Amino acid sequence: MSKIRIAIQKSGRLNSDSLQILKECGISIDNGKDQLKASSRNFPIEVFYLRNGDIPQYLRDGVVDIAIIGENVLIEKGEDIAIAEKLGFSKCKVSLAVPKGVTYNSVKDFEGKRIATSYPNTVRKYLEQKGVKADLHIINGSVEIAPNIGLADAICDIVSSGSTLFKNNLKEVEVMLKSEAVLAVSPKISAERRKLLEQLQFRIQSVLTARQSKYVLLNAPNDKLDSIINLLPGMRSPTVLPLAEEGWSSVHTVVQKDTFWEVIDELKQAGAEGILVCPIEKMVL
Repeated sequence: MSKIRIAIQKSGRLNSDSLQILKECGISIDNGKDQLKASSRNFPIEVFYLRNGDIPQYLRDGVVDIAIIGENVLIEKGEDIAIAEKLGFSKCKVSLAVPKGVTYNSVKDFEGKRIATSYPNTVRKYLEQKGVKADLHIINGSVEIAPNIGLADAICDIVSSGSTLFKNNLKEVEVMLKSEAVLAVSPKISAERRKLLEQLQFRIQSVLTARQSKYVLLNAPNDKLDSIINLLPGMRSPTVLPLAEEGWSSVHTVVQKDTFWEVIDELKQAGAEGILVCPIEKMVL
């Protein structure tokens, strides 16, 4: 039987997040230390551990069928490669930064300046759209030191928390794009492996939906039941069951994580009691 071949980052946060979502999809990876390739015991998949910047070319050549990769890397090196799914983790920004002591007014300030970056295509395209010409210094590795040693006037790099910029006496002045992990697909994937991709996507979507949701159980007095139900943004309609105590019902529903606390506050004000919140492991729509 054919196996679908997936590339993930060899090391780092994206590596651990990628393995975690595969695990939550019920896929067990036989992963020995320093292996470059591993298989699953319970799903027809092979995992290739590759350098992040090399993955777009492996997808383009059909060496791997799919990959979990930062969207920023595809924008820089693989705009021709299709994205099957945005995964919602490993979020970051690709930004321009200058030394803290430099007065910054607008992107026009980069005219004629030297910018150190590992993302030359992204920077070039962004500045061209703004009508700005700058001198790009391509650096593979830590670019934050470049202004401190006189190599550049500014940098372009990925920014997560901003702590690396702070430590190097830099400040973020332009956010060029926002990025997250995505599931990318090779243009050469076979029909047989595309079916496996669809199975994997189904599992991934169930995991991602569950991550964004909470299961809520509460007790409601029957005379306030309608107003409480009207506050619930559930999947379709909540489940309502009578309690042993007359005049009360138990209400079960799903609430989106990003609106969770607002909904809970409104439910309490409407008369809900005994509110119980549970994580959801999987949610199949």
